[in-house]
Amino acid sequence: MEDLSNLEFLAINSKEIVEKQVDSYRQQHSYAGTIIGATALYIPFFISSLDSSFQVIQFILIIPTVLFISAILLLLSIFRTNPLDQAFSVAKFKELITKTYKEVLLYEINANSHSYTINKIITEKENKRYALGVKLITIALVFSIILILVNKSIIIEKAPTKVQVININKIPAGNLKE
Repeated sequence: MEDLSNLEFLAINSKEIVEKQVDSYRQQHSYAGTIIGATALYIPFFISSLDSSFQVIQFILIIPTVLFISAILLLLSIFRTNPLDQAFSVAKFKELITKTYKEVLLYEINANSHSYTINKIITEKENKRYALGVKLITIALVFSIILILVNKSIIIEKAPTKVQVININKIPAGNLKE
């Protein structure tokens, strides 16, 4: 009997590599969803914290808001990508029943390496989108914190309020209206 341990080893490892690739893809989707949710919650608080600020600050507020929205849209586009290929196809089971063990192992190794290659194109494109989305959110977050701090540090001098104290005891009785 032919020793197929090296093919078995390659088949198992190639399968594990594709599984790790798919798990990483799913994890990135999870992270993107979390970032989108946190950002969507932060934007209204950020905007409302600068409601009573100077008009210049309110105008500058547009920049981080646009960055936040762009990042959210970019991260949302990750969810529209094609699903990853998960190698060994169930549709091939019937065909592979008649094959030898060696042929089945070779088929699995080829299927896994082909899936990895196809998936790599998808995951690299998504990784770029994800990285850009995170950069945009980071820049917008730093920018928004700076705006909030600048707004809090600007002292708005208000004219002192004049209060006239009226002493009721000193008003003549005829001037008192009831």
